[in-house]
Amino acid sequence: MDAKYAFAQQIVKEAGAFLRQHLHDDLLIEEKTDFTDLVTHLDKQVQEELAQQIISRYPDDSIYGEESEQRSSLFQGKVWVIDPIDGTTNFIVQQTDFAVLLAYFEDGVGQFGIIYDVMQDKLYHGGGSFPVYENDHLLPSFVDKPFKAGLIGISAGLFAQENLGFRTIAEKSLGTRSYGSAGISFAHVLTGRLMAHFSNAFPWDYAAAAILGQSLGYSLIRPDGSQLAYEGRELVIFLPTVKIDEVKGVCESCNSL
Repeated sequence: MDAKYAFAQQIVKEAGAFLRQHLHDDLLIEEKTDFTDLVTHLDKQVQEELAQQIISRYPDDSIYGEESEQRSSLFQGKVWVIDPIDGTTNFIVQQTDFAVLLAYFEDGVGQFGIIYDVMQDKLYHGGGSFPVYENDHLLPSFVDKPFKAGLIGISAGLFAQENLGFRTIAEKSLGTRSYGSAGISFAHVLTGRLMAHFSNAFPWDYAAAAILGQSLGYSLIRPDGSQLAYEGRELVIFLPTVKIDEVKGVCESCNSL
């Protein structure tokens, strides 16, 4: 596993370097579900390159990628989850706050996760049997504190939906932040810059964070506290494990109104 983990870090950093080199290229941009859901030729190219490197090195492994039409189940065999550019709109418009995400599972159990903040050159890596680092800096476990002492990551759209309970929780905090990239937001939770992050996300958005957070005292759950399906888009909360009951209670109260 050590060799596979080192290989994963290497190819993710290479993908990030490639994106920095081509940051100002003329992009071929397509809409997926609507005009806010964009994909570029570089999303596809980076995923294809990552997948080819993985399968060339580990031919018995499988790929679960955002830009794939067919995806392997995360619960069967050895599966790599890829988001080649998390925060594609940021990549196109702002040229910052986007990430390369990679997670590795064996029979549904996360072995390690990687979030690479490309423009800040910050690699968040570890999980499973590996310690969690920001580059070479070992990250500490969460130390309990009230929501009023931290910030919440949430989009304007989710904040506006009062029936979810997310707004009630956010209003208990010092304020909200929205970065336009689930991976970047999850990384901010891991480092304590955010207390929690609420998102409507796909498995390739949250798989790495789910693995990274476990050993630091964080959980990635649904609003009702249940485990994620790792299939399709889901409302997710990435938060300190000790806060689950508090958040679950707020969400249940709002849903009953």
